[in-house]
Amino acid sequence: MGDLTRGEVVLHYREDGVPGGAPVIFSNSLGTDLHLWDGLLPFLPAGLRIIRYDTRGHGASSVPPAPYAMAELVADAEALIDHLGLRAAVFVGLSIGGMTGQGLAARRPDLLRGLVLSNTAAKIGTPEMWQARIAALRAGGLAALADGVLERWFSGGFLASGQAGAWREMLLRQPEEGYAGCCAALAGADLREATRGLRLPVLGIAGAEDGATPPDLVRETVALVPGARYHLIPGAGHLPCVEKPQDFADELTGFLRETGHI
Repeated sequence: MGDLTRGEVVLHYREDGVPGGAPVIFSNSLGTDLHLWDGLLPFLPAGLRIIRYDTRGHGASSVPPAPYAMAELVADAEALIDHLGLRAAVFVGLSIGGMTGQGLAARRPDLLRGLVLSNTAAKIGTPEMWQARIAALRAGGLAALADGVLERWFSGGFLASGQAGAWREMLLRQPEEGYAGCCAALAGADLREATRGLRLPVLGIAGAEDGATPPDLVRETVALVPGARYHLIPGAGHLPCVEKPQDFADELTGFLRETGHI
């Protein structure tokens, strides 16, 4: 584990795997933290240098006052990669983490060998939608949002199984100021032109039952990048690395092989 101080922000990160291995960086979704990826790690191939970090305002990273801008989230990821001395990394981002990845690839293409866009888009929702989310958060806290968030996160089968309780707890332990700050970043982000200009290997992953970034939205974003590949995971919602970790890992591993990363 480590911490990177960048101005007023302290980014918390964790490294697993092989220190000299091929670097893969994982960026979490809104309302989660680096433990989003815990269940995926056992299914990944040996020999990787795995870096996970908490987006600002989440997990053990610091919580500057809201609002945040997408450019700040991108600069955080860039600073972490530079701090660790990484080049030719593969960046795996889910939801807001995927938007961070798109911005990073546009800003610093020299840092990345490939980009995995999981359950994300170049533009998610509308400013009005996110402002309404912030207002509801301010009025009732994350507890008031939790049921709706879980319904968007998970498939009906996963919710019926009773496994969502731990993920509700993860959501509720996130700082409300950080959640609001990242909602503001999403409200102001439209990366369609930047993503259209990307020229690196891209894999898009969608969950067939995703209520936050439906498959068609993910597919449209992936289609902006020439040569990008799209994969749909049946029976999964917004967090397929949680519901279908083996399927997610198989697709990611195939991409790492295709790009010569392993």
